[in-house]
Amino acid sequence: MPPKITFPLIIIFAFLGRAQFCQADDKAQQPTDVPLPRVIEYPWMNLEQWRAFHQGDLDRAKAGPVDVLFLGDSITECWDTRGLEVWQKQYAPLRAANFGVGGDTTQNVLWRITEGGALNGIHPGVVVLMIGTNNIGLMKDAPTDIAKGVSAVVSSLRELLPEAEILLLSIFPRGETPDNEYRLKVVATNKLIEPLGQHEHVTWLEMWNPFLKGDGTMSKDIMADFLHPTTHGYEIWAKTMKPTLEKLQRKANQG
Repeated sequence: MPPKITFPLIIIFAFLGRAQFCQADDKAQQPTDVPLPRVIEYPWMNLEQWRAFHQGDLDRAKAGPVDVLFLGDSITECWDTRGLEVWQKQYAPLRAANFGVGGDTTQNVLWRITEGGALNGIHPGVVVLMIGTNNIGLMKDAPTDIAKGVSAVVSSLRELLPEAEILLLSIFPRGETPDNEYRLKVVATNKLIEPLGQHEHVTWLEMWNPFLKGDGTMSKDIMADFLHPTTHGYEIWAKTMKPTLEKLQRKANQG
């Protein structure tokens, strides 16, 4: 696991809302396996909103037991909106918590679960993790670097929640066609992170074909923007993941 490094200047700028502190040239200087809070504002989420999401996770952790934890970016976050009906049926009865935040990269998730203290006081039996697509789409990181970041998140989870079973999901397909630039980078990244599933208490689950047509193209009925699942997409996610999740829950309860 990478050392817990603190960058006071970066943190000061982030929490003062200096969204332009990280310009495009700085993106390449952000190691994917080092914890960093959000320092870039987007039209769909400013820094105040990001901090509010994180505070909501802290509040949820204090509110009561969490048996299943979902951790990731906007694809996970949207269980609270497009996937809400499925969530209420499938996961609310499991005392599940949703710690997905739109726009998050591996660096941001690392910060939230380490310096940010999002896991303090909770002991989930299963952690469902998917992260990395924003490193591709927003940060333009190489697959090898993204894999380092995902590995660091998994290592941190293993250290902070040693008894938890980690369900590592492949990054979902993105882009309408198989030759889409983002799609190709997702494929390359998934190949690099799949071996993490061989580690103790880590299970890899390929979440790919159920979202695609036979020719590899993607339907807007499943992902309207070719990135985020629709309500139907969340139904597919839940159905595909259910057998593995139930298996890991039984394993966690026996442990």
